Parts: sequence; C-alpha cells; structure tokens
Amino acid sequence: MNTLNRTLAGALALFTLSGVSHSVFAEGKISIAQQFGIGYLILDVVRDQHLIEKEGKKAGLDITVDWRTISGATGMNEALLSGALDVASAGVPPLLTLWDRTKGKQNVKAIASLGSMPNYLLSNNPAVKSIKDLTDKDRIAVPAAGVGFQSRTLQIETAKLYGNDDFKRFDNISVSLPHPDASAALIAGGSEITTHFSSPPFQYQALEHDNVHKILSSYDVLGGQATFNVLYTTEKFHDENPKTYQAFYRALSEAAKIINADKNAAAETYIRVEKSRLPLPLVQKIVNDPEISFTVSPERTGVYAEKLHELGVLKNRASSWKDYFFNEAWENPGS
Repeated sequence: MNTLNRTLAGALALFTLSGVSHSVFAEGKISIAQQFGIGYLILDVVRDQHLIEKEGKKAGLDITVDWRTISGATGMNEALLSGALDVASAGVPPLLTLWDRTKGKQNVKAIASLGSMPNYLLSNNPAVKSIKDLTDKDRIAVPAAGVGFQSRTLQIETAKLYGNDDFKRFDNISVSLPHPDASAALIAGGSEITTHFSSPPFQYQALEHDNVHKILSSYDVLGGQATFNVLYTTEKFHDENPKTYQAFYRALSEAAKIINADKNAAAETYIRVEKSRLPLPLVQKIVNDPEISFTVSPERTGVYAEKLHELGVLKNRASSWKDYFFNEAWENPGS
C-alpha cells in the first residue's frame, strides 16, 4: 500500500470511528419540555419515579434527562426546531401544524398521547352564554393565540357557526397568556380578560368561584372524549436515538398504568412535582373525573387533522392518525 492509500485508509478509519463514537454518545440524553396543568400528569409521574432512567437501565443504557417548562406551543415548536429541545409537548393542533410544515424536512411526528381531557371555555361576563355572545369588548386568554390547542378548537367551532371563511373571527380578541395567569385574572375580574379557554386543573379551580361559568367544552366541538396533549419530536432524534426513544416510550406507558392503578396517589404526585398549592381533595376529584382518561393512545386526533386541512391551516392531508405518529405508537389502538 503506497503512502497516499495508507493516508486515505487511515482517514476513512478515523471517520468511521468518529461516526461510531458520535452515534454512541448521541444515545443516553433527552431533553423534555412540558407546560402547566394536569394534562401533563403522565410526565409528572415519569419524572417523579425516574421511569426513563429505569427503562434505560433495562436496556443497558444510562440516560440523563433534562426537564424544562415552556408555556405555549409557539415557544415549544421554536425550541424543538432549533435543536434546543428533543421532545416538545402541546395540544394536537400545534403538533399537526409542525408535522405539516416539516413534512419532507425535519419530519416532526407525535410520540404518544398524554391523555384525553376536556378544556372548558370560561367567562366571568354574565352576558356571555355562548361564543355567539362574545364582542370586541371581550378578551379571550389562551396559551398561544391563533395557533394553540385552545385557539384551534375555538376556530373549528367558529367555522361551524359562521362558516369556514370566518373561522378566525375571534383571533383578534384572543391574547396569549399562561394558564395560571389567565385563571387568576378571570377569577379576580376587573381586567381585560373576560374569557379563558382553560384546562385542568385551572378550569375546575375557576368554576369554584360564582363569577365564573362554562360556555363551551372541547368535547362538544370534537364529538366526545378526545386527546388533549401529545408529545412529539423530530425524525432525526427518533432515528438516531433508538434505545433512548424506546425507553422514553416505555416509561410513558408505565406511567399511565401507575396513574390508573391509583389515581389518588397520582394526585399526590402532581402536587409534589408541580409544587402546586391546590388542595389535595380538589386534585383527586379532577384526576378521578370520568371525563378524563390517562392513556398514551390517541383519541379523535383525526378530527383536528380533517378540519384543519379543510380550513386550509394544513396543506397536507392525513389519511390516518398513523401518518403523524411514529410507528412505536401503532402498537396501541388510536384515532
């Protein structure tokens, strides 16, 4: 072998070794962001009981988990696409928006559902009995105005009432505000916030006050029990970290089993992990609400996929929920 060939062979060996090393070191790290509320209880249990780390060890892998909190789908999606985050969590519409926009590029898809639970549109304005009563004097608080779960759900309902061309009718009176702040403003009154498209536990807490009433449920819009939040990631993370990904998915499934085996204990976990000041009986009441289901299986996500495509929000049409979920989720039933 001449000098040139030996040099090329050495470079190739070094490149190959570097590639193997990169692949090895890529495994064993995962950064996960969640938002506020009981909609993230599965993640709270995963975090509290170190389930990702435990599942990793079963596969012979030490996993380091970085937990973060980000309010709103916009911030979530920006962090995910920039590479600052491995796993994002938000409602079904933000997932679908990112799946649609990254198709053929980063190929973002869902990992699992975080459960099915209703979101209530609440108001402290006595004159508002339905969304038909909302005026320019009202302000609707949502985590991500125009694009988040709550806004997209309201847009679908608005399209039913006013036609597809007017589905954004209430976007101009919607403001982005984290659930804790929006709930506090609605309960206190006296601010521009007269309406809040809330989520558990905040909606239950708000409804304990006489000045707050419910005008709509997301279940009314979707035709029954439906997935609220999902976890999603890029194809790159999914493909390059198979052991870490599998450990994470197994941890989610295990957390759902733990919650359903003892919901009162899960309520205690929520208070502990979230450092919540809510009374334990209230949290237990919420977790045991028959309208709420803690499951990794998606339910009625196809309603969003169909309606948002019909409204022109999504360019790509999904033939089934499996189009926007990674294949690990296919082992469970879904819709």
